[in-house]
Amino acid sequence: MKRGGVAGLAGSCALGAWTAFGVLTMFVAGHDGVPLSADSGFLAWSVGHRPDTAVAFARGATATGTGVVAYALAALAGIIAGRTLRQRASAVALCLACLGVGQTLRYTAMTLVARPRPPLTDWETSASGWAFPSGHTSTAVITAGLLILAVRIRGPRGGTPLVLAIGGWGALVGLTRVYLGVHWFTDVVGGWLFALGWLGVCLCAMALVRLRQQAPGATDTTREQTRQDTARGQEREERHAPDHPGRGGRSRPA
Repeated sequence: MKRGGVAGLAGSCALGAWTAFGVLTMFVAGHDGVPLSADSGFLAWSVGHRPDTAVAFARGATATGTGVVAYALAALAGIIAGRTLRQRASAVALCLACLGVGQTLRYTAMTLVARPRPPLTDWETSASGWAFPSGHTSTAVITAGLLILAVRIRGPRGGTPLVLAIGGWGALVGLTRVYLGVHWFTDVVGGWLFALGWLGVCLCAMALVRLRQQAPGATDTTREQTRQDTARGQEREERHAPDHPGRGGRSRPA
């Protein structure tokens, strides 16, 4: 797909995801953060189905959705995407900036909505701050999106199992937040929508920047190719030009 098409598709996805996120945010804020029936149902099911093995697995999975792990995976995405040392350094910086700015925006939204978390008695792990949107969820999805993009850049026709595994991890982190009792289900949905919207914005911006950077370069390349073709044509004419009009157009001796 051409970069113009990528920019349009990413922009459309961003608009759709953030529109849905805005609607959900207004709904949550309009009800003063009171959990919906689905929120209460998911939490009740989680509290009633917590064997020790499942809780330990959920704690391990949820820990990968924040902190050093997330930033290390974002840096890995940049390393995978680049081919030269310079490209990799630039890609790493862009991936880390995408994740860092995304977390800042998510934290701002969380502070503005100020939704309380589920009751402390239902928690099976530690948590801090307000509930909506889920920070672990949005961080994991942004990181997973960067990794998927990097894999697709290096192997556009392959890597489907790996892409599915990365996407599954990004979704799983959010579900563990509900299972461990520290988020409502709509907090996780809000995190998914926010992250998809932010990824769309970043991808659209990068595609547009590359388009602008390559436009002058393409013109310069075309001009250079034209100059080279002209020089080759003149060289051929000189080689086959007659030494003297009276020689009947024979070529110069070697």
